[in-house]
Amino acid sequence: MTTSGSDHLRARPVEFLDVRRISFVEHPPPVLTPWEQAEVDRLWTVTKARNPATFDGPLVAGLGVDLSVPGVLVARWARLSYRHRALRVLRAAGGVPGSVFVTVLLPTERGLVVGRGAPTTAAPGRWTLPGGSVEPPADGHPLDEDALRRDAARELAEELGVRIPDEELRLFAVTRGRRFGSLGFHLLAPPVTSALLLRRHAELVIAETGRGAGPELDEVAFVSSAPEADRLGPGADYLPQVLRRYDDAV
Repeated sequence: MTTSGSDHLRARPVEFLDVRRISFVEHPPPVLTPWEQAEVDRLWTVTKARNPATFDGPLVAGLGVDLSVPGVLVARWARLSYRHRALRVLRAAGGVPGSVFVTVLLPTERGLVVGRGAPTTAAPGRWTLPGGSVEPPADGHPLDEDALRRDAARELAEELGVRIPDEELRLFAVTRGRRFGSLGFHLLAPPVTSALLLRRHAELVIAETGRGAGPELDEVAFVSSAPEADRLGPGADYLPQVLRRYDDAV
């Protein structure tokens, strides 16, 4: 059976990049027209009305990559805030800054840990690996692989209550979204027991609920293959391919 271009895109929404070294180069943020800025602000007002918990936090926005040197990824980036994701509905895909995010592959004896986005998150009901958007470093500090590991370790603690030293995380894979060029840096953590994971997440849920905030991941599960993840429900676009890559590696 032949596969059309659109079918292929749906089947493989991300591509793996052969990366052994990463270099980040900061650029000024993209210039918005007055109409675009007004629409971004209007859409943000709508988003806040629907979900008051949404935070217009700082983000690293991807502006493209250079792969001219084999094994070396040079990623261009700029400082933006969350509201600028509205550009995805205002511009053609090629003119939209891509998201830059980290995930953590956390092995247990029952499989890798995945979590479902809570109703108050940007992706409610979507199953993902623990992780989140990369935040810009403070002035004077570089955006580099150490910063990625720190972000990933922080997300692991915030979403699952599991604390792993960032130096124990290692880069497992880098993906690029075929539509917007979003960059995903997927890091592998040392294994933990499923009992520990469930206990820490339950403690986190109690603490966050007590604060009136609620957890970012309202349910966790363990998966050993992409089909298992598919059966859970809607998932992140990268999830099946990263799980297959992990299956092949272990």
